[in-house]
Formats: sequence, structure tokens, C-alpha cells
Amino acid sequence: MRAFLSILAIWLTSVSGALAQDMTALARVDAARSEMSDGWFGKTYITLGLSQGVPFRVFLLNDPARLVVDFREADWAGIKPEALLSEPGRISDIRFGAFQPGWSRLVADLAEPMLPTEIGMPVEEGSGQATLEITLKTATPEEFAAQTGTPVDPAWTAALTTAPKLKMPQDDTFTVVLDPGHGGIDPGAEHDDVMEKDLMLAFARTLQDALKRSGVDAVLTRDDDFFVALETRVAIAHQVQADVFISLHADNLSQGGAKGATVYTLSEDASDAATQHLAARHDRSDIIAGADLTGSDDQVAGILLDLARQENEPRSAALAQKLVAGMTEAGGPMNRRPLRKAGFSVLKSADIPSVLVEVGFLSSKRDLANLRDPIWRAVMVNAMADGILAWRDSDEARKPLIRQ
Repeated sequence: MRAFLSILAIWLTSVSGALAQDMTALARVDAARSEMSDGWFGKTYITLGLSQGVPFRVFLLNDPARLVVDFREADWAGIKPEALLSEPGRISDIRFGAFQPGWSRLVADLAEPMLPTEIGMPVEEGSGQATLEITLKTATPEEFAAQTGTPVDPAWTAALTTAPKLKMPQDDTFTVVLDPGHGGIDPGAEHDDVMEKDLMLAFARTLQDALKRSGVDAVLTRDDDFFVALETRVAIAHQVQADVFISLHADNLSQGGAKGATVYTLSEDASDAATQHLAARHDRSDIIAGADLTGSDDQVAGILLDLARQENEPRSAALAQKLVAGMTEAGGPMNRRPLRKAGFSVLKSADIPSVLVEVGFLSSKRDLANLRDPIWRAVMVNAMADGILAWRDSDEARKPLIRQ
């Protein structure tokens, strides 16, 4: 089965050249012709109506059990998950959307182990419409585990696993990497028609402009609505030799009086239960987007890394303090405990001072109103830019005193 899935992906990629006119443009998903439902004898059916055929591949991931379908490319605009999955069953949840530029992805959470027994995408000769058809059947955990893993095919995976090539800054340029949280298939927190990924991308772009006006080279980990894996976000910071890494978020969290801006630094021990819960949610981004975590190690090991991190912990803490001071002076509003700590994976760079900023919480009516207000956003952006510049100057002044 695993070999079949890989062959299917390779075949569809190879025929895409021959069917260039039919299989290279954007394929629209038709909710009226799409459905996911359970049948008899442990079978589950996935039917996805498309305006035309597109290259695709199907594979399985474990821990937790997921079925992933990659497309190049499908347009999910206007489609809601409930339009495809009317009620949870053997498929407990689904999400879909942009994954990388030119790529779309559907991820189905499986309530029990299931293996594909039939996969196809017949295309109608007259209309050119296509239908993706997948039949799944209940399997044992051992059978499922044996078939999981991303197919090894450079034609499909190269664009999805490498960091984008970014322009290197000049040696004497102070460089800040801004990381708009979530993106693409992973929307982050949602409230009515507001999505965290959109708010933070707009916020990061505005902060980038403010920093550039001050002579700072500001780089975004994503400049559009696509997904970036957690490790790739950190890799981008290393690629451009960043002096600072700042991850931007606006979560939906009810625990611990979640309202007001909060700045987080890295710590193995979370400063409170709400922060620990928030860090766990952030670290689920790769799982939500269907990333293959097989063989990954959550522990950043090595004595040298630990030593490097000890050198940078005070610098990260100082950066957090400067940001809080600038945002407080601008009127915030700030969280009642604006400085907190937790084990956010995106902050685990050993040699780059890194912080994560919750600009506000969508679960707070006040914060949501502020985040939607362009005047408030402009004030907060300028305050953060001032905080970053203040930290740069004080850090530069301390360099002669820092142990090399």
C-alpha cells in the first residue's frame, strides 16, 4: 500500500506535463459534489468534486492518526469543513487550505486506524470535471503504523521541506526576523470572521515597514497566506543571520485572565498553567498542518547548545523587558503579568535572542476590538519598534562586558 501511494504520486506528477492544459490551472473545490461519510463493514468514503483534474498524492501519518492529501493546486475558497464532513465519525475532523505557494493540503483526523483500499480521480471527458475518490477501511494499529510516513519523492517534497532562499543582509546590518504565527492550512485562533493568521500577517508587515524606516533589516518568515513549519521558521532566522527573532500571535484562550499583550521567553518550566497550555497549542501547529513528525526529537540536545542558550537567556529576557516597557508606555493594554515563560519550540534557537509576543487575545472583546482597529495597531507597532531599537542600543553597549 505504501509503495502504491508513492507510485500514484509519481504517476500523477509525470502525466501533469502531458495534460498541461487540463492539470496546471487552479482547480476549484465543489462542495455540492463533495462528501465524507461512513459506510458498512468498517468502510469510510471520501469524495471531493473538483472543477478539473490536478496532480495529487495521498499518505498516512501517525501519532495522531491522519490522512493527508496534497494537491497542486486546489482552491478551497468559500468551503467550510462542515460542508464536507457533516458529522464526525471515523473521520473526526478535517481542515484544508493553502500549504505552500502552489500547494494545497487536506488533513483528515482519523478516530481509528484506517487504510486506503481504493484511490482515484476520474475526469469527465465533456466537462473536464474531476472527482477525487478515496475508500478507507478499518485496520489494526500495527497495519496502520506500517503504512505511515511521507512518501519519499523529491519532485513533491523538495518545495515543502526547505526554507525559502532569502537575501542575506550586509554584515553591519541589524536584522530582525518577524514570524507571523500560523498561516495557510493552519488558521490559528478564530473568532467570527477574524483569523489569527491574517491579523498577524498584517501586523508583521506593518512592523516590518516601521523597522525598515529606522534602518533595520526586517525579514518575515512568511509574506503570504501559507504554512511554515516551526523548525523552518527558526531555520529562516539562522539563514539570514538574525540578531533578533520575534514570533507574533493573537490566540483564543480563556485560562488565566487571557487579555492584554504578553511577551514570552523560553523556559523548560512554564510560569503558569495557562502559559503551559498555550505553548502546547502552539506546538500543535505542525500536527494541524499534517507535518510528518516521525523520528523527530522534542529535546534540543547537547551541552554546547545548552551553554549557548544560557548566554542568550539574559539577552532574550532583556528584549522582552524592552518590548513590555515600550508597549506599556504606548498605553497597551498589557496583561496583568506581561512577562511569562514556557517551552515554545519556536523560541529554541540557541544563538538568537527570541521572544514570542501575544499582541492580544481574540477571546477578549477588548483585545479583539483593538486588533481590528488600524489606529491602535499603528500605535502598538511603533511601540514595539521603539522597544526593539532600545534593546539593540543597550545590547550593543553591553557587548564588551559579555563573556565571549
